[in-house]
Amino acid sequence: MNYKPFEIVGAERSGPWVIACDHASNLIPPFVNNGSLDLPAGDMGRHIAYDVGAKGVSLALGALLDAPVICSNFSRLVIDPNRGENDPTLLMKLYDGTIIPANRHADAKEKERRLDACYRPYHYALADLLETRPEAALLTIHSFTPQLAGRPKRPWHVGILHADDRRLCDPLLELLQQDQSLCVGRNEPYGGHLPGDTIDRHAISQGRHNTLVEIRNDLIHTVEQQANWAERLAPMLQNALRITLANEV
Repeated sequence: MNYKPFEIVGAERSGPWVIACDHASNLIPPFVNNGSLDLPAGDMGRHIAYDVGAKGVSLALGALLDAPVICSNFSRLVIDPNRGENDPTLLMKLYDGTIIPANRHADAKEKERRLDACYRPYHYALADLLETRPEAALLTIHSFTPQLAGRPKRPWHVGILHADDRRLCDPLLELLQQDQSLCVGRNEPYGGHLPGDTIDRHAISQGRHNTLVEIRNDLIHTVEQQANWAERLAPMLQNALRITLANEV
């Protein structure tokens, strides 16, 4: 089986960031139900399967920030890398009103198999990447759907998510809010702390600077939109990190 659960682009880059895209792909590895979750293609193209546009933004930002980028190579419906291993939403059987047929009868043994084949190798690779860059900030890129079934439309263009460590998030939010064309949310469209998630595991627990950026996915469907958002965010991220480091001197 020639399958790798992650992709690293720019491993040789030496800028002050490491970028992770946890939900980069909607791929179902071949060893999971013969490469299918028994969902129609339309559902596999939705936010329930991956973060639409997030990989393109991550790769474009990596080039602009001289940062290595690690991307998952499995759908969040296989196993969600942005959850702790004990999180009840780690392996979803129902998501945004959609039943995941191939997950309905997934038991503890199947969950462990997916953890070993997908989730853990991704996190080990991210840990290795960060270990060689002890001063680098961790940036994770996500996208969110404009509307969940039965709920009001989400007005935010971009959200910055954080837990208690706001050192980098606060200046980044201030810089984003200076752009009058943007509707910016703090811990929107949801809160920024999940025990054992990527930021918690690889940054907060080690005192590493970090931020999680959520972009509304209807704004980053095309390669051009993804590049434009990267160009918009890159100088703000650079300035926010400079402000953060200056505040600590």
